[in-house]
Amino acid sequence: MAQSVWGYDSDNGPERWHENYPLAKGDKQSPVEINSKDVRHDSSLASWHASYDPGAAKTILNNGRTCRVVFDDTFDRSVLRGGPLTGAYRLRQLHLHWGSSDDHGSEHVIDGVKYAAELHMVHWNPKHGNFAGALKQPDGVAVVGIFLKVGKTPKPEMKRILEEIENIKTKGKEAPFQHFDPSILFPKSRDYWTYHGSFTTPPCEECITWILLREPIEVSSDQMAKLRSLSKNSENEPVSPLVDNWRPPQPLKGRIVRASFK
Repeated sequence: MAQSVWGYDSDNGPERWHENYPLAKGDKQSPVEINSKDVRHDSSLASWHASYDPGAAKTILNNGRTCRVVFDDTFDRSVLRGGPLTGAYRLRQLHLHWGSSDDHGSEHVIDGVKYAAELHMVHWNPKHGNFAGALKQPDGVAVVGIFLKVGKTPKPEMKRILEEIENIKTKGKEAPFQHFDPSILFPKSRDYWTYHGSFTTPPCEECITWILLREPIEVSSDQMAKLRSLSKNSENEPVSPLVDNWRPPQPLKGRIVRASFK
């Protein structure tokens, strides 16, 4: 398995990542399965707050593994603070993981439940100088995870992202994505689980404070189908749909998941 070609197929998928990325077998890997009976309610966990500047949104791209929206993080213009975090973390990008059908696709699993998709908003701690520096620190990165479940009402908030799918159909395509406030993607409830873990893609650095929101947001089946219409191939290659870009849950290895709610 060549360094640059990790993916989600049987020959280069999550079961084999550790061959090139030994950290993938580390003690603090993500995602995990969350079992309510093992979760510890922590009354000291504060509420979290995001103040995002819609002008920070830059581009949307298909990198062959996910659909990503990139934000300007050269200064503190879109930040996340509070919750389990100390200090302000800058929003860098958001991306999604999804399945080939509506009954799976999320990376985290809650009491055996898999959602259709999972949205990750990736923030980093500027006290470490730059993003690369933050990846080397246990408190370097904070990711807000939001579950997408399929319901009757399409989520108008997801519309903006999905409208751009046509423009980034194939791997390597990028389109301008301006004036977008990602906080419209948050559910009503601010309840969350938190634990220390890793990126769910190689090299799987263990630098993440996870803030997983309890309440999913709703999307329609049509909206999910739209996401699945992306391709993991480049323009001139045979068509191969971009689906099932999720990593299965990893062992907790003694970590405690805390909840901000009872």
